[in-house]
Amino acid sequence: MRPPEDGAQVEGEDFARVDWWGVELSGVTFTRCRFDDAGLEELVTRRCVFEECVLTGVRMGGARHHGTAFLSCRFDRAKLFDVVWDGCKLTGSQFPGADVRPMTTTGSDWSYTSLRAADLSGLDLSGQRFREADLTDADLRECDLTGADLDRARLQSTKLRGADLRGASMDEVNWRGFELTGARIDLVHAVQFARAHGALVSD
Repeated sequence: MRPPEDGAQVEGEDFARVDWWGVELSGVTFTRCRFDDAGLEELVTRRCVFEECVLTGVRMGGARHHGTAFLSCRFDRAKLFDVVWDGCKLTGSQFPGADVRPMTTTGSDWSYTSLRAADLSGLDLSGQRFREADLTDADLRECDLTGADLDRARLQSTKLRGADLRGASMDEVNWRGFELTGARIDLVHAVQFARAHGALVSD
């Protein structure tokens, strides 16, 4: 099946097992489409929208996404090696069993995503938005999370040893749910952590 033309709007189509290696898409909107086991290696997208799409088993190694939105999509068991997310919006998407590293993400919004048990270790996630993201059991060891937005993120049993959290916004985080040993935090975090554990912090 041939890829859509620039600016096309596609709804409810089944693109299972298509081979779009190296294809470039610009301004295309996919709504409730399926890409099961599709070969999207080296795909390049610019200002595209994937809304409520299913990408189970998709192979997307080396893809480059610029200003593209993946809204409430499913990436079950997806192979996302070496993907670049540049100014992308991934809000509400789920990544169960997906291989997401290594990857490069800059200026992107991962709010409300489910990254449960995902291996994100060693990644530069500085300045990214993970507001209300589910990072339960995720591996964030040695991650650079400086300046990230982690407000109301779920961090139950998240691995954070060696992670740099300085300057990250962590309002309404359950500080009792994860281990901070070896993580780098700032004074604001130290106060939040102390209060969460019952300490009376004087101004």
